Amino acid sequence: MSNTLKIFIVEDDRFYGQLLRHHLSLNPDNEVVWLQNCKECLDRLYEKPDVISLDYMLPDMSGKECFDKIKSEYPEIPVVIVSGQQDIKTAVDMLKAGAYDYFVKETDTKDRLWNAVNNIRKQKKLSVELDSLKQEVQKKYSFRNIIKGNSDSIKKIFDLMEKAVKTNITVSLTGETGTGKELAAKAIHYNSPRSKKPFIAINVSAIPETLIESEMFGYEKGAFTGANSRKMGKFELASGGTLFLDEVADMDKNMQVKLLRVLQEKEFTRVGGLEEVSVDTRLIVATNKDLAEEVNAGRFRQDLYYRLLGLPIQLPPLRERDNDVLLLATHFIEEFCRENNIPVKDLTPEARNKLQNYHFPGNVRELRSVIELSVVLAEEQSIDERHIHFNSGNPMAGLLNQDCTLAEYESKIIKYYLEKYNGNVVEAAKKLGVGKSTIYRMLKKEKEEKS
Repeated sequence: MSNTLKIFIVEDDRFYGQLLRHHLSLNPDNEVVWLQNCKECLDRLYEKPDVISLDYMLPDMSGKECFDKIKSEYPEIPVVIVSGQQDIKTAVDMLKAGAYDYFVKETDTKDRLWNAVNNIRKQKKLSVELDSLKQEVQKKYSFRNIIKGNSDSIKKIFDLMEKAVKTNITVSLTGETGTGKELAAKAIHYNSPRSKKPFIAINVSAIPETLIESEMFGYEKGAFTGANSRKMGKFELASGGTLFLDEVADMDKNMQVKLLRVLQEKEFTRVGGLEEVSVDTRLIVATNKDLAEEVNAGRFRQDLYYRLLGLPIQLPPLRERDNDVLLLATHFIEEFCRENNIPVKDLTPEARNKLQNYHFPGNVRELRSVIELSVVLAEEQSIDERHIHFNSGNPMAGLLNQDCTLAEYESKIIKYYLEKYNGNVVEAAKKLGVGKSTIYRMLKKEKEEKS
């Protein structure tokens, strides 16, 4: 990015105009243009200067009138007012109107203007860097970058998300734990017109009932012990952007009433306050529960349910996504290897088969964990089936991934229950719903085969 700033010095006093131009030109990164009246400035605004130093007393137009014309055409250009009169009211009025700063013509004015220009240069650089970062974030959160998959079920999700980004409709995301509801919410936000405003996320179930209201709506100074200053809540912080409420089904009835009012009135009151705060916040909610069932059970308000339903998007479990498991596994391998400077590994056919035959109760989140562990365990270039471990806390996990006969499966299940109940045949038989003789017969047969 070029560090050069184009600066207009609008000053009818020849000596003072040349003084400011000379002083600012000492920085080779400044391109300084001296203009003697407002008309010259307005005629050249198409050049889009980065800064304008504007004399308040010009021969052809008042400083306020000239300032207003500049701001009406190019409101983003910072304008520094330089006045020969020390009038506090004028200074306050101009600053309220949007002037970057207000200086009285004194011996140090050229240095103060120099500092103001340098600050504007830094702000311009930060603004460019921020815009670049936002573009990168938007690119990162494009639908197909954040949600990997080619299955028909995922393509349907992409279609619904495309519809979600075009309006401000509330989106309700449902699906099992680990299906990527927050990632989907971020993808919707960063591809919508609200992408330049904040994305704020709250996990409702993680916040105690006594704190949820102040977390959502903020509080005023003195609202309760420890409230030493005003604090904005998440709704206010997300104004203009998106508020993501995860596990919304766990919200208590009292907060449900208050949330409903905010959605209806688009305003709320901070805890301990009287002033109504207006907000323009898009809402995306998520839950792994069936909200309709929660309504029928009396745990969730029906009127709020209809308010939140909006555009419903149900994220499919991994087991219903065809070959996406292998596509995701490859993606996670490449990502983990890149982050840890490890040569990229591949999956053997046996490992692929093991992944495809597993039901993944933890969905995409579980797959990522399984893959990261397999990369660490595999010392060779390839990841084999022995490097893939599912739910190590459960000895029965992955049982159906093994190629066994029905009799062999029966033997493994019986052994599991015998081990679980410390060899108690009666208890194991009871849990399995079989007679004791079935277990004794299996044990006798295995003993005969070994002898």
